[in-house]
Amino acid sequence: MRTPPAPTLAKKSQPAKALETFPNPNPKRDYQIHMEIPEFTCLCPKTGQPDFATLILDYIADKKCVELKSLKLYIWSFRNEGHFHEDVTNRILDDLVAATQPRFMRLTAKFYVRGGIFTNIVAEHRKRGWKAQPVVDLAMFETQSNTRE
Repeated sequence: MRTPPAPTLAKKSQPAKALETFPNPNPKRDYQIHMEIPEFTCLCPKTGQPDFATLILDYIADKKCVELKSLKLYIWSFRNEGHFHEDVTNRILDDLVAATQPRFMRLTAKFYVRGGIFTNIVAEHRKRGWKAQPVVDLAMFETQSNTRE
């Protein structure tokens, strides 16, 4: 009896600073893209200990959107680098803006407690001349029912 061949493993991914993009499938409309990245890590530049954060990315694309696998590998690339929270948050935002040129982008970095202190960093980019559309709050309208009591 012949032994079946061992399954081949997929090519191993490596951390990378390259951010890939793809064309916005609906560039005529402002729509929000929301991502939560709960496994961000970098190193404290003072102690070398790991810092952990959840990154929350919200953006309104113009012509390009960020490709998710490249974003994952990009985020991974910070794992063994020393950064202050403020520095790394702004650097990630700058790199994402350079890659995608969005109408609007906000990056919120929620770092986990270290020495009894939680740190949240919020950095934003707005394309020159872009103005947000007014928010429509549908909850303010009473619901209607076809049943009568």
